[in-house]
Amino acid sequence: MSLFRQAIRHLIESVKTAKSDQKRLVYRFQGAPNIDSIDWADAQSLYPKFYWQSRDAHQETMALGQLAVFSGPIDVDLLAEDQRVWGGSPFNKPYVSDCIPTPHFFVLPLIELIREGKQWSIAVNLNQHRQDILDQLKKIVTELPLIPPLSINVSKLTHCPDRADWCELVNRVLAGIDSQAFKKVVLARKTTLKMNGIASAAQLLKSSRANNYNSFHFMFSMDESCSFVGSSPERLFVKHQQNLSTEALAGTVGRGESASKDMALANWLCMDAKNRHENCHVVDDIVERLIPYASPIDTDSEAHLIKLRKVQHLKRNIYAHLKPNTSAVELLHALKPTAAVAGLPRKDAMTFIQKYESFNRGWYAGSLGFIGRHQAEFCVTIRSALVKANEIELFTGAGIVSGSVATDEWDELDKKMSTLLSLLDDSHELEAVS
Repeated sequence: MSLFRQAIRHLIESVKTAKSDQKRLVYRFQGAPNIDSIDWADAQSLYPKFYWQSRDAHQETMALGQLAVFSGPIDVDLLAEDQRVWGGSPFNKPYVSDCIPTPHFFVLPLIELIREGKQWSIAVNLNQHRQDILDQLKKIVTELPLIPPLSINVSKLTHCPDRADWCELVNRVLAGIDSQAFKKVVLARKTTLKMNGIASAAQLLKSSRANNYNSFHFMFSMDESCSFVGSSPERLFVKHQQNLSTEALAGTVGRGESASKDMALANWLCMDAKNRHENCHVVDDIVERLIPYASPIDTDSEAHLIKLRKVQHLKRNIYAHLKPNTSAVELLHALKPTAAVAGLPRKDAMTFIQKYESFNRGWYAGSLGFIGRHQAEFCVTIRSALVKANEIELFTGAGIVSGSVATDEWDELDKKMSTLLSLLDDSHELEAVS
């Protein structure tokens, strides 16, 4: 009998004998099961599906089903010690999509496959409807086919806005900055890829996880028709008890073709006044938003370099001690959208984006993560894609500040987009899609 089939059988028997007030059962594997969590999820028919891997790759969770749904405040005191509610919210609160049809969506899943370091476990959350839970557990597939590598190609690529409209929009922002209407606006681009076959969110996620390091990897699927996936380098916040860590990730340059060129680009980024100025804007904005909720608040004195597969970023860490009873939901409302994905001042930048951007960002530049009794963590959902049948929508953004050049910012979008596009079709290099 496989380790996984044994685990499911154990959970089924444990559910049958669990006490009426028991909220969660956990089975810990002795040794690593011979499965991949993404393969496991792709084989299941239970929705919604939520995948999360922490940026340091130490924690990984694949959550299936929903025992409870939360669209408002979450009372973490009602959760068991190690229960987590998974979900997030889109960039703009009123947004509702066919894929995730509520402005905020958090679920207590039915079942979770969990890895912490090398320790694997599988857990089931409980309510009073035990027979329903047993019925769902019996449907779990235990003999798993491996997901084949990506084998589809891009047949058509369309940008919204196109290059000409982008340049016009950037110049409109720069005029607003000159007139002191705002300091910064983050503009986004949606790139629609028509594929020559059915696109698999699981395939894209698995390929991205294997290639894009120093990133949060995530997937959220309400049903088989649509999935939101991504590999984000940016943390919104992590909360442990009353300790908070967040960051300003702003300022970007590409990677060099050789070690010497890469170092030259890194040195340029660290010294470039425009990028350093942009990073400082984000730091100041986050600190200002945290003041009602935390004291003291400390920041790195200097930005340091983060190297990813396709780009390099400037990053400064921010640490804070939270005031008593500050909840993760309050922090979500306070911090998002940050200046790194919206602009400054936030209200004025958001007004501009809603008026002039020609598409709805949806869950791009929103937040995804988890809330537990004592811990919560969320990433900013950049470097992301919406996967639907034979169509994939890729999302990227660039911060426009004084000194920005429209064509340079367009090139930056291409570099960021290559995080996922390069996994889909090697023939579409950055010059070809510009």
